[in-house]
Amino acid sequence: MNMEENVENLNGVGEKTAELLAHAGIKTIRDLFYYLPRSYENYQNVSKISELRPGKVVVKGQIDGLNTHYGKNRHLAITEGIISDGTSSLRVVWFNQAYRKNQFQKGKTYLFSGNFELKYGRYQLTSPAATLYEEDKDGLKNAIRPEKESPGYQPIYSMHLGIKPDQFKRLIGRSKNQFAKIPDLLPMIKSKPFFVKNGARAEALMAVHFPKNEKEVEHGRRYLAYEELFELIFAARLNREENRRLKSISLPFVAANTKELVGALPFTLTPGQKRATWDILQDLEKTTPMNRLLQGDVGSGKTVVAAICAYQAIKAGAQVALLAPTSILAAQHAETLNQFLKPLGVNVALLVGSTKHKSELKKRIKTGEVNLVVGTHAIITDDTEFHNLLFCIIDEQHRFGVAQRQRLLLKSPDGKAPHLLAMTATPIPRSLQLTIFGDLSISTIPELPKGRTPIETKIIREMEQREFLYPKVKAEIKKGRQVYWICKSIEDNPREETISVKKQAERLAKIFPRQKIDFLHGRMKPAEKDEKMQKFQAGETDILVSTTVVEVGVNVPNATVMVIMDAEGFGLAQLHQLRGRVGRGQHQSFCFLVKSGEEPPSRRLRELEKSTSGFHLAEVDLKIRGPGEIYGSLQSGALDLRIASLTDTELISLASKHVQGFIEDKNEKLEHYPELMHSIQKYQQLTTLN
Repeated sequence: MNMEENVENLNGVGEKTAELLAHAGIKTIRDLFYYLPRSYENYQNVSKISELRPGKVVVKGQIDGLNTHYGKNRHLAITEGIISDGTSSLRVVWFNQAYRKNQFQKGKTYLFSGNFELKYGRYQLTSPAATLYEEDKDGLKNAIRPEKESPGYQPIYSMHLGIKPDQFKRLIGRSKNQFAKIPDLLPMIKSKPFFVKNGARAEALMAVHFPKNEKEVEHGRRYLAYEELFELIFAARLNREENRRLKSISLPFVAANTKELVGALPFTLTPGQKRATWDILQDLEKTTPMNRLLQGDVGSGKTVVAAICAYQAIKAGAQVALLAPTSILAAQHAETLNQFLKPLGVNVALLVGSTKHKSELKKRIKTGEVNLVVGTHAIITDDTEFHNLLFCIIDEQHRFGVAQRQRLLLKSPDGKAPHLLAMTATPIPRSLQLTIFGDLSISTIPELPKGRTPIETKIIREMEQREFLYPKVKAEIKKGRQVYWICKSIEDNPREETISVKKQAERLAKIFPRQKIDFLHGRMKPAEKDEKMQKFQAGETDILVSTTVVEVGVNVPNATVMVIMDAEGFGLAQLHQLRGRVGRGQHQSFCFLVKSGEEPPSRRLRELEKSTSGFHLAEVDLKIRGPGEIYGSLQSGALDLRIASLTDTELISLASKHVQGFIEDKNEKLEHYPELMHSIQKYQQLTTLN
């Protein structure tokens, strides 16, 4: 079997299903087989409804009276009905799972596994998993699975872009007889651990999709986790070797230049800024290109560090380019760098899509008259040529794809690679630094400048808005402050119960009739977005209702309130970034996390409420979400790291030895393993800055 073949080659996958799967990112057989269950349900211990006790239970029965209604403001879809088993009945409730209303057939028996608990004075089964139960050919009662076997232990798949969990189960089930044909992925060399054996991959995938018990699942997941670590560690080793072979031009350090700029600053550098600056200045002197990531929390002063290093490079005869993800952020950087460097004779220019007299500016860049170019994608267009580009800075580099970053790097002199500094306000957990980023130099600014007042963060329920949130917002606006109000959706969507930007803006206009309210989202034209953001920066808008388009870089010191609707729908790193839009001035700032539903706040929200440290939250996020999602948010592209734990030092050590043994074995070449080579090359692109 070729795992890279189109998923349509599998039995039961027609054109329409393949199209749906493609939208969910599942295009190959490998993609489908590696779409792993999110959890498992054990349906073996069925209880009679009349004998239920509070806690996790499994009941068998028929369901009737299903209907869906909505909570206040239509944020919460509540689907409820009655389950009966002949001994008694109980109420069943699902939250934000409206599809459940059409899931069950009248007269059919189902197994339900969920939490039996007391709610609002009566007992109910809350958001249970459900599966059909009927007689098989032998007349024995069994829970239906695609192959009608091992009825008690069933995989639960996530719903993904309209594809329901049961659809995934059926698709995988129809292909069960193909699993024995799955080829091994990893090389079978002497230094491999004992569980990497012939047929190990097929056995592992079979175990996670069709397990008989929890032990089988653990065995399968351990092998698949090992695969992930092997590929990542191999990719990092190759990146390190490739970077060592590149040549760059040395930009000598002259202490007097740095002292000149630092002495002119209106503030004192923090210890973290000083250490990071020295790291970068030392790298710029080398003839191997710098490949360094500068990480620091929101407001830690990364731009100042970049300015000092850019000045050193310019004094050594280099041109410098700073690439930013938005024109607003590029303009802010240009203004800040001009403030620092123009008095020292540095010519800083802004190049964005709306720049006037663009062709004239590009001529000045080509002749070298412009020393430092700050811009967006306009910098990397084919007609933007540099005189001597030797130092590239990319801000919030995860917002750019690999190809976009490389287009900037290719604008350096022939045969020479530029020094590259990437900056991010999304800290990388230390365990990721030591494994996935083994080839990457990382500098960290761990502290904020003195005088910053910590942002007060509070979780509030939707019903508390009127009595608590609205008065607080009014009080801040009365002081002359401004407010961000974040929504997840641009427009109303019947599939989602979240409030949209437009509807929220309309609602706030009624609640705050005297305030100036505007809204902003990513589908607007760049010029319109810039205009709305500039009005907010100028203080002409009191409340800006927006999607996460304001997540990165926007600097409005007068904004002191950040309200995030449906906060449970955002990732921890994204919530922290959004919170960082306030607290940038001298006034006390606030972040309100509005959650809907009856469930208690998630650990994600509780950690954000307790801590303002991006580094602490990054470590927490790693534990909650896993390294795959964390890395996916740091880079443009999906890492697909779904299982491996970077706290599993034993597995990491085994994979490292296996990689090293493969590299040292003269009879082995990566080209002999096409699928493995393809995965490693993909991870190479995602785990390097250039």
